[in-house]
Amino acid sequence: MTALIPGAEPWSHTGTSAHGALVLHGFTGNPGSMRGLAEAFAAAGYHVEMPLLPGHGTTVDDMLPTRWADWVAAAEAAYQTLAARTDRMVVAGLSMGGALTLRIGADHPEVAGLVCVNPATQPQPAEMLEMLQGMIDGGTEVMPAIGSDIADPDAHESAYDATPLRPLLSLMVDGLATLAPEYQGMRQPLLLLNSPQDHVVEPAAAEFLAQQYGGPVQRVSLDRSYHVATQDYDKELIFESAVSFAQRVFG
Repeated sequence: MTALIPGAEPWSHTGTSAHGALVLHGFTGNPGSMRGLAEAFAAAGYHVEMPLLPGHGTTVDDMLPTRWADWVAAAEAAYQTLAARTDRMVVAGLSMGGALTLRIGADHPEVAGLVCVNPATQPQPAEMLEMLQGMIDGGTEVMPAIGSDIADPDAHESAYDATPLRPLLSLMVDGLATLAPEYQGMRQPLLLLNSPQDHVVEPAAAEFLAQQYGGPVQRVSLDRSYHVATQDYDKELIFESAVSFAQRVFG
């Protein structure tokens, strides 16, 4: 088995309250990027589950055979683990983790609230999908990395140094294209935090979600951060906003 990147371990915490938080990392990332948020929920007394998604946290070669269904299954398994020891929970995710957060929310209306940080939300245009498929058909399996988009020069995300194309296409086709029609039927409170300067997921993705979403939406602008905002200048704002949101939805 390939060695884990230091800090990429999954994390489970037993809290003191009846409530919990499921925390989900992004595409080519790992739990290291979300550790601060997970620990903020834990400090508030909540049970926490933060899984390492299949194919992540080791080498990009391990990610090549994985697809959207694998990541959804891992998120669902972590949801069930957490549900067994909590009355209610919030789900929080960054980037693709935000898409998985919305998937869990759509599948489980009983979730108390959703926290999305720079989430991937929008179906991609046909020309983008055709371009990726063309690259794959031409023998290209990876393209340059998307990780560590952070404004703070002292912070670094331990993400992969390449982007695997087949998994990326699965995220777009199996994930976002099927997920987007469900937003308008969702009713959980949503905390939507996004960076106006995001070089991985266009800020338009947050606007799309806010316009389509069927429940109440609270917006927070992460003006000093790039995509991996949970490790950037606005990380404390994210942690404080997420915990106060959780406290509110738990009542």
